[in-house]
Amino acid sequence: MPDADGHPSIVDLLASIDYLRSLDQPALQAVARAALRRTYDAGQVVFFEGEPSHGFCVVESGWLKAIKMSPDGREQVLNFMGPGEVFNGIGVFARASNPVSVIALEPSTLWIIQRQTMLNLLDDNPRLAQAVIQDLADRVLHLVQLVEDLSLRTVEERLARLLLEQAQTDNLPRQRWATQAEMAARLGTVPDVVNRALRALAQAGLIAVERHQIRILDKGGLKAKAGLDP
Repeated sequence: MPDADGHPSIVDLLASIDYLRSLDQPALQAVARAALRRTYDAGQVVFFEGEPSHGFCVVESGWLKAIKMSPDGREQVLNFMGPGEVFNGIGVFARASNPVSVIALEPSTLWIIQRQTMLNLLDDNPRLAQAVIQDLADRVLHLVQLVEDLSLRTVEERLARLLLEQAQTDNLPRQRWATQAEMAARLGTVPDVVNRALRALAQAGLIAVERHQIRILDKGGLKAKAGLDP
């Protein structure tokens, strides 16, 4: 149910997150009371790498990116985060500074749950602790896969895998911020190379690139290109 201002209920939002579903209603309400709502404009930095970690972040609306930045200003995008997703668990649970920088790609709204609130929840909810461990393990596997892709796979192979990962159906709507520059930063290359890779996949009959979407025409062929099981 929306709140009095028309925003989605923070309790409902928290309850929709996989590993917070194990919390009972009083616990969810207590977390909701402690959460801080923050809004960000497109291009605004949520936090910088190396800053103290203040809390666990839940995306209510908008899209953001987590990046590492080289000394010469080149970005490597590690992840894109959208509505209903969470981030900064490593900074919270490892009691470490922020390991990445996070930037809003479009107007975005977050709920920030303070570190101590999350740590107290872990003490009181063993099922939550197990779910957090599983989530962090999945994120480690994601980073291992990213290292493997960047080291061992061609740009075409990496692009094919990325399209498959992002596809909910055979049509992939292109977000306003999803430029070839952003895609290149995710794939660890430059826009011209991404453009050539898109053309190559299209010429092979695997995808169709349209103004507002990319259509997957041959999912089996795209999986083969990505080195995945059909």
